[in-house]
Amino acid sequence: MEPTIEQRVRVICLALPEVTERPSHDTPAFFVRGRKAIAYLWPDGHHDAAFAQLWCAAPPGAQGELLAADPARFFRPPYVGHRGWLGVRLDRYPDWSEVAELCEDAFRTVASKTLVARLSSPRRRPR
Repeated sequence: MEPTIEQRVRVICLALPEVTERPSHDTPAFFVRGRKAIAYLWPDGHHDAAFAQLWCAAPPGAQGELLAADPARFFRPPYVGHRGWLGVRLDRYPDWSEVAELCEDAFRTVASKTLVARLSSPRRRPR
């Protein structure tokens, strides 16, 4: 049986150093050291946007670049989009390698330098 969207996102995010999951705003959310959000998953959509979606922190400029490159896949999410966060549609056969890269970018954007350095450490948990 193929993993669900929620299972795939969970595996990707929880492989990052000191990332944990807890519900926030009635949806799965992923936090660095339990404090700083890196991503929110809306498996059934959010408000009028009834499609599976991931909102993730993004480095400066990434939101605009990705929106311009592929507006059918990426969007500016409500509430956090003004802070540069990126929305990703997960209902159109997502490229899971790309989703993993976006989650890692979100982690790099939010986490401390010490935690980011652990990304290349050999002790990192496998994906």
